[in-house]
Parts: sequence; structure tokens; C-alpha cells
Amino acid sequence: MSPYVLATLISTLGLGTMIALSSSHWLLAWMCLEINTLAIIPLMAQHPHPRAVESATKYFIAQAAGAATILFAALTNSWVSGSWHIPEMWHPLPCTMCILGLALKMGIAPLHSWMPEVMQGLSLKTALILATWQKLAPFCILLQVPPSNPALLMALGITSILVGGWGGFNQTQVRKVLAYSSIAHLGWMVLILQFSPSLALLSLFIYFIITTATFLLLDTSKATNINLLATAWSKTPALYAIAPLVLLSLGGLPPLTGFIPKWLILKELTEESLFVAATFAALGALISLFFYLRLAYAVILIILPHTIIAIAPWRIKRPKVYLLGAICVILSLVLLPFTPLLTALFSW
Repeated sequence: MSPYVLATLISTLGLGTMIALSSSHWLLAWMCLEINTLAIIPLMAQHPHPRAVESATKYFIAQAAGAATILFAALTNSWVSGSWHIPEMWHPLPCTMCILGLALKMGIAPLHSWMPEVMQGLSLKTALILATWQKLAPFCILLQVPPSNPALLMALGITSILVGGWGGFNQTQVRKVLAYSSIAHLGWMVLILQFSPSLALLSLFIYFIITTATFLLLDTSKATNINLLATAWSKTPALYAIAPLVLLSLGGLPPLTGFIPKWLILKELTEESLFVAATFAALGALISLFFYLRLAYAVILIILPHTIIAIAPWRIKRPKVYLLGAICVILSLVLLPFTPLLTALFSW
């Protein structure tokens, strides 16, 4: 792909998200969501491979369905209330349709089935954009929608946590595992959204940091399945000594950074006397932790029987050092002692 075209598409992605974040009008926010969708599709299909084209097509169909639902919800709300202002969506019918449309766009269970298949056909860098940046605009619009249907948000959150945990079982493809990881983390954010929007934003911020660190670590060795993950240490030994800690942080294991949102969300749920929801969320976190442990085990403890392929080559290509990756790896490990500072920064 031409560097000029690539720069244009990435700039369009950034501009669409920024305008959506600053918009409180339904039509403008909807247009920015569609700009984002149209900008990422060429990035998905830039490699001339049938699987990449298939992923781009599936993504377009899912996003088009979500966009139609959101636009219909906005039109219905305008007809009922006479307003296009996002925070003024109080009628249950358009509010429910809007939440479901945004859930389809983000890949929240049970509207998640497109997410693992699309992620599997993408390069690691494009999958990183899909798993992080593309969630930002729909999630911030969801923050503005009044919680007139709390039971729906609770159901979506718990379902996503459980589906994200169970879906990662028996997966050998790392991108599918990270897709189910994204579904589970979005479930935690949606679960706490109506009680503490600031905590949901903190969870999104920490998820972005750890997911970025994970994808950039995998991109250094091009490890896309567990077998390649088991031999990645021969290419970048020092980097892959840290990789298990990053994966365990993504799973929410203390004392790593990923424990912060799970700890605070469970605390908030128990303070709201939602003990059943907190129990299901904790069980879902334990289920998810299994496949993170599986990946960490593959990285650091498995050597394949044919050890000749795991011997370090005599001429190792120096890996590209990503400043962003280095910062995200450090932050994904050491932020737990700064929890009071983070909660103060994200509270309003």
C-alpha cells in the first residue's frame, strides 16, 4: 500500500474517532462511526489474501447492520422526543435498539460472533487497531446514552464475560484468543458502566495499554499460533522473558496492572449489593485466566521435540524497537501501586 494512502487512512481513523468523541448529535456521531468503518476496511484488505478479504467483508456486513440499527434508533428517538441530542434518549425502545447496535459494533456478546473470525484474518497490527482504537468511539457514545435499561447492560456484561472466557478454550490461534479476551474485557466495562462511568473509562484505558503491549510483543516474532509462540524465544529471548508477565496482566493476575479494573469493579458491584453479578464476573475472570496461563506456559516453559528449529539462528535480525511497545509493556506491569492516582485522574 502506498505510504500516502496509508497515512490518509490512519488520519481518517483518528479524525473520525475524535469527532465522534466530541459530538453529542446523533447524526454526526453516526457519520463518524461510518467514517471509521470505511477507513479501516482497506487496511484489512491490504494483503491480497482470500482470508483478509473475507474478514473485511464480514466486518463490513456486521458494521453495516450495527449502523442501520443505531440510525433507526436515533430516528425513532427523534420521532418520540423531538430531539437528536444523545443524552436525551430516555424512551426504552430507541435506547434498547441503540445499545444493541453499539454492542454489535463493538463485538459484545451475544452479538460477538463476527469478532474472532474477522480478527483471525488480519495482520497483527490491523488486529490491534480493531481490538483497541475501533472500540473507543462506540464506547464513548454508549457512555452518553442514559441507562434507561439497566437489566440489558447487566445481561450483556455478564454474557460477554462468560462467553469471552469459555470461547478462549481449545483455541490454538493467538488472534482468536485475543478476540475472546477483548469480548471478556468489554463485558467488564459494560457491567460497571451504569454504576461508575469513570471506572469503565479507567478499565478501557488499562485494557488499551495491556492489549497494545501484547500485540506489539507478538508482532516482533510474528507469532500467530501457540506452536510459533513456543519457539519465539529463540528470536527475541529478552523480550519473551517479559511476555508471560504481560499475558498474566491481561488476565488480571495480581500484583500486575490488569488486576486494577477487576478489583475495583468487583468492589463497586459488592457495594451496590449485586453479589450474583459479582460472583459471575469473578468466575468468568477465573475461566479467562486459564487460557492466559496456557499462552504464558507456551511462551516460557515449552520446547518443541524438534529442538533444531528452536536453536537461535547465527544471524539474528535486530527487531524493531517500538517506543510505544516499550512504554506499554512497562505500564502493563507496574501500575498497581498507582491505583489511587489513576482513580483520581479518571473520576469526575
